[in-house]
Amino acid sequence: MLTANERIATAIVQIEELKSTLESIKDEEQEALENMPESLQESERGEHMQEIIDYLEEVDSSLEEANDNLFNIE
Repeated sequence: MLTANERIATAIVQIEELKSTLESIKDEEQEALENMPESLQESERGEHMQEIIDYLEEVDSSLEEANDNLFNIE
C-alpha cells in the first residue's frame, strides 16, 4: 500500500502528463487558428477556436496551481 506522500507524488506526475497533453492540444489549435485566413479567424468558428485556446490556458494555470499546492504538502 502506498503512503500518502507516494500517492501525492504519483498525482503530481499525472498532472504534469495531463498538462503536457493539454499543452500539445492548445498548440495544435493555436497553429490551426493562425493558419486560417484572417476572415475565417474572425468568424464564429475562429472565435470558438480562440475560446478553446483560452480555456486550455486557464486549465493549465489551474493545474499548475494544483501541482504547486501538492508540492507544499509533500
